[in-house]
Amino acid sequence: MKFDAAVLRAYESPFAVEEVVLNAGPAEGEVLVRIAGCGMCRTDLAVRRSAGRSPLPAVLGHEGAGVVVETGGPDTGLGIGDHVVLGFDSCGHCRTCLGAAPAYCDSFASLNLFGGRTEHAARFKDVGGGGLAPRWFGQSSFAEYAMVPARNAVRVDPSLPLELLGPLGCGFLTGAGAVLNSFRVGPGDTLAVFGAGAVGLAAVMAATAAGAVTVAVDRFPERLALAEWFGAIPLRTGSAGLADRIVGRTDGGAQYALDTTGSAPLINEALRSLRPTGHLGLVARLRTALPIEPGSLDRGRRISHICEGDAVPRLLIPRLTRLWQAGRFPFDQLIRTYPLVDINEAERDCDAGRVVKPVLIP
Repeated sequence: MKFDAAVLRAYESPFAVEEVVLNAGPAEGEVLVRIAGCGMCRTDLAVRRSAGRSPLPAVLGHEGAGVVVETGGPDTGLGIGDHVVLGFDSCGHCRTCLGAAPAYCDSFASLNLFGGRTEHAARFKDVGGGGLAPRWFGQSSFAEYAMVPARNAVRVDPSLPLELLGPLGCGFLTGAGAVLNSFRVGPGDTLAVFGAGAVGLAAVMAATAAGAVTVAVDRFPERLALAEWFGAIPLRTGSAGLADRIVGRTDGGAQYALDTTGSAPLINEALRSLRPTGHLGLVARLRTALPIEPGSLDRGRRISHICEGDAVPRLLIPRLTRLWQAGRFPFDQLIRTYPLVDINEAERDCDAGRVVKPVLIP
């Protein structure tokens, strides 16, 4: 079959929407999904800075949602017409996958970031017969269709706005999962969120839904206004005594802090804002050494990396959609939709901070 997809051919080039070819149907354990919408995530854009580790040309996109149009047999657990949200890829059989921690799959990097599954790779080509990278995050969903492992697809209520649900598979999953899974925040807990982008604002919404007192830190006033609307106390970065101000707003220090920025100075501010035995989680990939300032990491404070919100997508995604239906996780307020052909405009708006979460509609 032939369909349109946004292809990135060089790290410095714009995306090009062009016709691609899938020359075989779903293999055993796979499903073919017609994409209704796909979120644009910072991880997609980070390919441009991957120093050649992510192979090109490729169809990116890993926050897809759509309708199953073909299955690779009865064992997929899915049927034609099912509405699904697509998550990250995992092997399903390593120790961490079997331990219900698929985000820490032994093959996570190779399956999601550095080329994808090599099985049946040759079936995905451009119209000139040139090969495309096998599958980005198990999806390659900046496209009209995506071939995905059935284990990556989470069935959702068909009454939900399917075209908006894709970011629940990564960005919103990561922020909300850090709060609900990694920290297990509950009523009366205190949380400081550094960075009020898609991940940070999802964390704020989840913390508010859980009954926590939340402080949100960002440099953009409009992002802080959103965080305040979602229930957080807003604080500007760069303000004097930031950690002390957080301590004052959280009755002696935050119990939990989440950094989405990867900024060493802000990470140290986050550590200083914690109460004794507090926990800081990092979700951004660090690109340089992280100097810990004296006194920041003592009194039982700890720091850890959190991948994909420590989520099992088939458990967390339905939980988030139920919260949305109850009016307690209004993620749709963060989304602006763009036609797939306007993908380069969406990237520019994302880079400039003009939109929190772009969603591309094929």
